[in-house]
Amino acid sequence: MLQRLLAAFNEGIGLVYHTRLVAGEDEPIYWPARDGEPARIVFAHGFLSSALHEIAHWCIAGFERRQLEDYGYWYQPDGRSEAQQLAFEAVEARPQALEKLFRQALGMPFEPSLDNLSNPVAEVRRRAFAARIEEECDRMLRGDMPYRGRLVLDMLRKDVAEVRPA
Repeated sequence: MLQRLLAAFNEGIGLVYHTRLVAGEDEPIYWPARDGEPARIVFAHGFLSSALHEIAHWCIAGFERRQLEDYGYWYQPDGRSEAQQLAFEAVEARPQALEKLFRQALGMPFEPSLDNLSNPVAEVRRRAFAARIEEECDRMLRGDMPYRGRLVLDMLRKDVAEVRPA
């Protein structure tokens, strides 16, 4: 299924937006277009789930953010404080909502990611964060979906017979 996603993205939407979806060896990152080379959405360890999540970030990032490495976001690794966790959730609810819609189109389950396994504060927040993701999903389905998100969702739905897991 991952190979079909790579082909569908890179031979369709990616060509239009001069962007490549690329399997990485390590952490995910976004590299803007430079010197005639396309932008690259690099997802972690060849995981389909990482690819869908990173595509969601790309769909949400506006023009200016797509000119910046990793869209100009900070990333604090596992072990964030409560304040850092709240900041993470503030920027992650919308992309995770779009990722959830992508997964639904493929018939895949979704689990919110707090990305802070060593901090027990994050676990306490899981329900609140999941509710926030649901609110974002509802907003998108009512018409507040980013244009590129709609294109990707349509691509996934169109190719669902070829992309759906067995």
